[in-house]
Amino acid sequence: MSIQPIRLFGDPVLTTPALPVTTFDKELRTLVRDLTDTMLEAPGAGLAAPQIGVGLRVFVWDVDDELGHLINPSLDLSDELQDGEEGCLSFPALRYETPRSMRVVAKGFNMHGEPITVEGSEFLARAIQHETDHLDGILFIDRLRDEDRKAAMREIRESEWFNEASAQGNVPVFKVSPHATRGLGI
Repeated sequence: MSIQPIRLFGDPVLTTPALPVTTFDKELRTLVRDLTDTMLEAPGAGLAAPQIGVGLRVFVWDVDDELGHLINPSLDLSDELQDGEEGCLSFPALRYETPRSMRVVAKGFNMHGEPITVEGSEFLARAIQHETDHLDGILFIDRLRDEDRKAAMREIRESEWFNEASAQGNVPVFKVSPHATRGLGI
């Protein structure tokens, strides 16, 4: 078990698109194990590799007592939308209503390079979308409605963790999703 430090908002790795995994080896299996251990220790419902400083397209989740992981995901999102409270381990204690698609079909690979498909709705769909956004350098606050984003930024600027990160020179960057958001983001 190897618990890794979680990168906080302001760290450039969080807004940098991750690279596709090309080698399915022992190091990748160790990364999946480290992500899982770190997520469970935090605790969280998901964790993406960039959140522990690794710029690869890998994430894990723990939803309804089911652990999973996905590598190099591609998503097919439903047109039906949901609103729900969302947080992120890279934004301690921050939670806001965030619009997401109700259902998702995610295709990718497991840690052994075998193709897999994960279908989910509601909370699992939300977690998969949230973690895939991390792999694209998109943060959940980028998906908030304007008034909520302003309130979130105010809350972030007043937080102790953000002021410590800013003092270390980590300046936050907002990115626009490269994917069709159907009104779900900026």
